[in-house]
Amino acid sequence: MEIIGRGFIAQNLRALADKHPHVVTLASGVSQVDGVSSAEYQREAELVYETIARCQRQDKTLLFFSTASAGMYDAMRGCRGREDDPVYPGNSHGRNKLLLETVIRSSGVRFLILRLSHAFGVHQASHQLIPSLYRAVLSGKVRIHRGASRDIIHVSDAVTIVDQLLAAGITQQVVNVASGVTVPSEAIIDHLAFRLGRTIEQRTVVDGDASVCLVSLEKLRKLVPAVSGLGFGDDYYKTALDRYIAGCDPVGASWTGATNAGRS
Repeated sequence: MEIIGRGFIAQNLRALADKHPHVVTLASGVSQVDGVSSAEYQREAELVYETIARCQRQDKTLLFFSTASAGMYDAMRGCRGREDDPVYPGNSHGRNKLLLETVIRSSGVRFLILRLSHAFGVHQASHQLIPSLYRAVLSGKVRIHRGASRDIIHVSDAVTIVDQLLAAGITQQVVNVASGVTVPSEAIIDHLAFRLGRTIEQRTVVDGDASVCLVSLEKLRKLVPAVSGLGFGDDYYKTALDRYIAGCDPVGASWTGATNAGRS
């Protein structure tokens, strides 16, 4: 597998670098929701265009990472989080990813598009959801968006799913890669505090981003039945967070400062 990118997902996909030689993985692009300029979106689009052309010349499969976040699935009441249903992205990040999906699907290239939920694990940027909450819990001060929930998945499980989809030869599909369960931010914080032995001294609840993202795993389970062995369910987030904590650098204990628990 050829991997384009040097960020969080790209680094974790290095475990598959010696497999799937017919695949070019595009794991580079805009990952933030807020404060993104039009120039950044344009650079991502140009990279997608270039990669499509190269895959067509070399007869390769393009693996593209889109998003299964609330920005993709939460703007329309009654949204079921299904890949084949109409979606109406609620922010610029979701709209940009959907646009790039459309470009890829109409280009004629052989592709696999993965809508990835909130993955977390080693090599992750500090501004992302779980690292931010981890630091907040260590500081004893958190700020929570009332009603906010997220579908979170450990990156090692996401990589396992990618490997299984490619091994099965799945192409010309858009597939959710997620745990299929939405977890309230407060539940994530409470479990982190319990495992870290910390007390939340200041818990501020504010109105704002209260999106709840339901992500369907129906298609994924049909394509890769082995997904059932990853333990997805109501308590999955606890075991996934435990794995994350076990791998954290102890220097994290020196991090301080409150964070915003409803965003990223």
